[in-house]
Amino acid sequence: MDQDSPADYLALADWRRRVAKMWQEWRIVSGTDGPAATQAFRDAKDRLFLEHPQSPVPAAQRPSFTGLPYWPYDAALRMTVRLDPPPPEVERSAAFASLAAIALPSSGSGGIPFRRIGRVQLSGPLAGSSLDVFWIDAYGGGIFLPFRDATSGSETYGAGRYLLDTIKSADHGGDHATGELLLDFNMAFHPSCAHDPKWACPLAPPENRLSVPVRVGERLASTH
Repeated sequence: MDQDSPADYLALADWRRRVAKMWQEWRIVSGTDGPAATQAFRDAKDRLFLEHPQSPVPAAQRPSFTGLPYWPYDAALRMTVRLDPPPPEVERSAAFASLAAIALPSSGSGGIPFRRIGRVQLSGPLAGSSLDVFWIDAYGGGIFLPFRDATSGSETYGAGRYLLDTIKSADHGGDHATGELLLDFNMAFHPSCAHDPKWACPLAPPENRLSVPVRVGERLASTH
């Protein structure tokens, strides 16, 4: 989103520092107490969304903001996965035919360049499903993992949720030596455009649609 003044840029930098600290604290604590770490993260995020000038919640709605809705924590949806090379493109769409830069669908007017770097096979309740993993193909870069599931459009935002967006500190952890990533679906969150359409967000491609419902993480307020 465009910034209007030096103060806006400073506020954005402050937002990113705070979010990075929240994620760092979550990674440290969640290894031994996932529910407590996740609840602390959610409480801190609610405070940011309510009070910070860079909140994606429209300013007019903040006085009535009472917190983001979530499903309860489920330890079975926390898993360690291996980042495998991209599979053969026999049944893949033409848009994903190579590791060349691609433009994922976006809520804005233009695409955002990404590079598909691999695929992960999920486990636990999601065993048998897999997701593409992307690299943000811009300055600094970062791992990006969006997904849609059977709750999208009814219980969660129709265009999907994010699991990883490391350029914005949404990083669950991993081990480059073993080629593994930690994925905790309890930390799945809606993109900013779910709160206000003025934000432009990359969206999950068809390849990252899960056929089953993933009822952990952020949900829509209308869900009971």
